[in-house]
Amino acid sequence: MSGTSLDGIDVALLRTDGESEVSRGPAATYPYRPDQQAVLHDALQEAKALETRDSRPGILAEAERALTEWHAEAVARFLDANGLTPSEIDLIGFHGQTVIHRPERRLTVQLGLGPTLARRTGIPVVYDMRAADVAAGGQGAPLVPVYHRALAAAVAERPVAFVNIGGVANMTWVGRDGELVAFDTGPGNALLNDWCERHTDVPYDVDGQLGNRGRSNPVVLEQLLNHTFFATSAPKSLDRNSFETTIVDGLSPADGAATLTRFTAESIALGEKLVPEAPRLYIVCGGGRLNPTLIQNLREILEVPVITAEDARMNGDSMEAEAWAYLAVRCLGGLPITFPGTTGAPRPLSGGTVARP
Repeated sequence: MSGTSLDGIDVALLRTDGESEVSRGPAATYPYRPDQQAVLHDALQEAKALETRDSRPGILAEAERALTEWHAEAVARFLDANGLTPSEIDLIGFHGQTVIHRPERRLTVQLGLGPTLARRTGIPVVYDMRAADVAAGGQGAPLVPVYHRALAAAVAERPVAFVNIGGVANMTWVGRDGELVAFDTGPGNALLNDWCERHTDVPYDVDGQLGNRGRSNPVVLEQLLNHTFFATSAPKSLDRNSFETTIVDGLSPADGAATLTRFTAESIALGEKLVPEAPRLYIVCGGGRLNPTLIQNLREILEVPVITAEDARMNGDSMEAEAWAYLAVRCLGGLPITFPGTTGAPRPLSGGTVARP
């Protein structure tokens, strides 16, 4: 299960051996209420001052307890909706909520109390899956690539790129022989969502309509693309707050949305410079795939087909939750979840902590 965004909690059922066997089951999303989103926004602000991964000053401790309870409720609702009992579930993969990600300081914090969730659900929980990689000097992100590779078994084209556009966008490149390269490409939806909330009181660009009405400003776009992040080699990762929108402030709401949409697309396209061979196909997942203006921008910039997860007979809403289930099984079996080519880890590493009810 995944609560990586501020939109809600994604839950998905997966039958897997953590390697080649993957059978997807039902999935659901439980949106956060405005008051819950407010708690998480406050936690993100509080977390900016964190120096150690175990400290929970201010609102963070209460936010962590509340977040865990919300996840327990989501599990109960999901099981009830699908006629399942806790005894039928072997394991929960629990992402929690990332509130700060500073791998250069070997610091990453995902709120979420694994033992509490295990106790509340009666199901073993694997949680805190990024920590071991970051402690070993890796970026701690992205973690989904090994699941992308499992899904790529059903895709004929090679190399293929999975592009996940959440708050931050990341790419997984799967080579002809299953080689993995992965990295954050730049901003995903976060900047555009923040911009829309400020200017329209709606926390995202509905159907890409605002960006579609505007015109991308080439001068501002060039300044955004001059960020030092784009000059660094992969693997690399970002915090949601690594980029600021102040540079866009002089634009109209529509032009600002168009510029930020184009920024996300252009930064994804720059990823081609960081992989051994240009992808022959891009599969877009995450919330960004639902923005037609963003998809059109990608198709204009890239010279190969760009399709959504659904076009590839996958579930773009549940893919990350599925991945956390897959990763949990790998962690339980001691299989690696991060690799030198995906996070910059010194060697393939397993991770996570197991909490039993």
